[in-house]
Amino acid sequence: MKFSFDRDSMIKEISIAQEIITNKSPISILSNILLEAQNNTLTIKASDTSVNFITHIPVEVQEEGTTTIYCDKFMSILTSLPQGEVEFEQEDIKVTIKPISKKIKFQLKSIASDKFPEIASTEAVPFFEVPAKDLKEMICQTVFAVSDDGNRYFMTGVFFTKKEDNLIMVATDGRRLSFIQKPIAQSIPDFTPSIVPVKILNCILKNAASEGTISVAVVDKMVFVKFGNYEFSSLLLDGQFPNYQRVIPEKQSFSFQVQKNDLENALKRTALMIDKKICRILFKVSPGVLKLVSPESDIGTADEEIPCRYDGNEIDLALNYRYIEDPLKVINAENVVFEFTEAMKAITLRPEPSSDYLHIIMPMNLE
Repeated sequence: MKFSFDRDSMIKEISIAQEIITNKSPISILSNILLEAQNNTLTIKASDTSVNFITHIPVEVQEEGTTTIYCDKFMSILTSLPQGEVEFEQEDIKVTIKPISKKIKFQLKSIASDKFPEIASTEAVPFFEVPAKDLKEMICQTVFAVSDDGNRYFMTGVFFTKKEDNLIMVATDGRRLSFIQKPIAQSIPDFTPSIVPVKILNCILKNAASEGTISVAVVDKMVFVKFGNYEFSSLLLDGQFPNYQRVIPEKQSFSFQVQKNDLENALKRTALMIDKKICRILFKVSPGVLKLVSPESDIGTADEEIPCRYDGNEIDLALNYRYIEDPLKVINAENVVFEFTEAMKAITLRPEPSSDYLHIIMPMNLE
């Protein structure tokens, strides 16, 4: 096998492959990428057996063939080379990589491609189209709220479903929940509600453009995604996702509104004095004023007042500051509203004016 390619173009593709690969052992086939050179096209494949990646890039093929090479080392070689055309040549189990314009040469050992795991074909997969901007926003509003508890595996992904004309995504770790729905499913066929792993969602978020559409399919126990020259597929997570509809309050009696920037800055300063193992911060709400207080600890305390729109009775709420900080990063509004009924019941955080997403936070004990 022999072909030449542009160094910068190859780096872009291999960096995505690195996101997929989890096994970093140089003797494992799962640490390798599969390269197939044919018809002046190079097909690159990466897999961790659960999540798969395929891309196609134009190259100049002198001799067709296929092999696998150690991804991390290939990337290190590429980044060390000067910009320009690079030649790739394989003989037996040895691969030679050298820039055409410089007297530099690297040699890598390869592993036969027949040992690479099979990646499911997408030829007969029934894809539907989703506006890229909408899908990326749905991922943004939910992906941070998944659980990292391996014992609750079914909560380590994002729930994806269709309800009437709405596409819905929900994530929860048991103490918070993020929900978004988009009225974009009129022409989308019904599919089985699924729990999608975070890894493939982050790949979409990082690599998909915000214009155009993204092709998605949910088939059996797999999710398939295509955009540009990229194809991703992943096993879905097993398990019964919690009934999110029971968690979202139908009606809440009280609310207060603050400017998002005021809250973000005050939260950042007050959090400097918070015990990071507990993460508790106090919201003391009174007419016209929200006071953020870090509970007293061995290192000291902090408090800050910011204006708010509220005309109810004074109330103290204890919240995990990370559960406020995370959604504030993705809420696209100048003002946010907190809706509540009492100190120990679920609190809703949403933009003002209301949008198609919201975040539910369970309070902590005041002491």
